[in-house]
Amino acid sequence: MTARAIPSPPPAGGIGVPWRDRQGAFSPFKLAVLLALMLPALWLGWLAAEGMLGPRPLNEAIHQTGLWAVRILLLSLLVTPLRQMLRQPRVMLVRRMVGVAALAYALAHLSLYIADQGFDLGKVASEIVLRFYLTIGFTALAGLVALGVTSTDGWVKRLGGRRWQALHRIVYGIGVLALVHFVLQTKLDVTEAMLTAGLFLWLMGYRLLAPKGSAPSLWRLALLVPATALGTALLEAGWYGLGTGVPFWPVLQANLDIEFGLRPALWVGIAALSMLAVGAFGRWRQGRQPARGRRARADQARHVEL
Repeated sequence: MTARAIPSPPPAGGIGVPWRDRQGAFSPFKLAVLLALMLPALWLGWLAAEGMLGPRPLNEAIHQTGLWAVRILLLSLLVTPLRQMLRQPRVMLVRRMVGVAALAYALAHLSLYIADQGFDLGKVASEIVLRFYLTIGFTALAGLVALGVTSTDGWVKRLGGRRWQALHRIVYGIGVLALVHFVLQTKLDVTEAMLTAGLFLWLMGYRLLAPKGSAPSLWRLALLVPATALGTALLEAGWYGLGTGVPFWPVLQANLDIEFGLRPALWVGIAALSMLAVGAFGRWRQGRQPARGRRARADQARHVEL
């Protein structure tokens, strides 16, 4: 996006109010997304109040906040593909909100860890330096903080559209670091970590195959189905092979065996197939719109927030 496409700041009535659009009008869509982003924290708070977080409640809260930080980070990366596939610029209105929510859960994750260490900041700092997976996690958090600080319209103006976009592309590296942290801190069962890594593979594959500013063709989306499923299976087999010494091929074959339930590779394939359906729906929907409506939506896309 060039500097000409940088949106003007919202009017004073909409500043700091997450459920208003850039014109300051109430947005049910933004409010619904905001409430959905708050639900995990509210649920976690209710479980804590009821004493339902297990024998080590603080440790479970640390795990859950970190898990949701990674999940919501991936959701923030899904916003652009959804906007492109559905031809719906309004989806971009929540990208900043979703990204800030990922930062909030990541900060809660660190804060709870500090509490678990008895608020001994010296010990926390030494643990972060000495434990590789904590070093990686803290680096990812620092990157998220940088993106959160510079996510405002003021920073877009200071940096200019091109430099701002270049800076915010570090989110892809942050995603890699977050996933490595997730996998390394997982003790035995890496199923969810591998599922998350596979979904990240799809998000990166989408960006590699998508033409600039638009969705990839349906055949390219179809190509992502087996590619990301196979990539996930290879990741899991490689992890078990290198990390635990479990033979590579049995783990790879287990990813395709549904006798004991679906493994991450197949779940990723199902998710990729669902995104193919979303892309097909978006193209069908676009074909039903008159040319004037398509031009209006394209013009609207130039004014959504970065």
